[in-house]
Amino acid sequence: MDFAVDILLSPNLLFGGFLWEKVEAVSGRLVFRGHEIARIDDKGRLKVPNVFRSFLESKYGREVFLTSLNGEYVRVYPMPVWVELEEKLGKVPSMQPSRARFLDRVNYYGQAVELDTQGRLLIPARLRETATMSGDVDVLGQYNYLDVWNHDRFLAKLQREPYTDDDARALSEFGI
Repeated sequence: MDFAVDILLSPNLLFGGFLWEKVEAVSGRLVFRGHEIARIDDKGRLKVPNVFRSFLESKYGREVFLTSLNGEYVRVYPMPVWVELEEKLGKVPSMQPSRARFLDRVNYYGQAVELDTQGRLLIPARLRETATMSGDVDVLGQYNYLDVWNHDRFLAKLQREPYTDDDARALSEFGI
């Protein structure tokens, strides 16, 4: 049976207390979970929130692949997760139109990037502009990757795409 528990990965002091990492163990595997507010600086760099950064570096390393399927957000794949996805894509016939459309988009917006020593990621200019990445942004844990959204754009998405009874029924087929 799968289960989730909060764990303390490191005793980072925060205002005299401990900062609990927003990472969970599921079936012995750690995952990204929850959300944090972060900031994009004037040079287009995202300061990865410490609650995600320490897990990212310790489990996956400093290299990531930044991309998007539609330019509305930035998806941060730890490089080992991205390589695993590429291996799966390699098994799909190269003439498969969906594969080509997927690769067109992730490569158009995508770029391999490494966390700098201060935990920042430089978002490629094209993706930064189309996703309106500036100022405060929302960083969401999505199991084994992170999504970064312009706050207003994400709220509009939640309104435009509500969670419905059909969604609940579809997930119930997986025991959720």
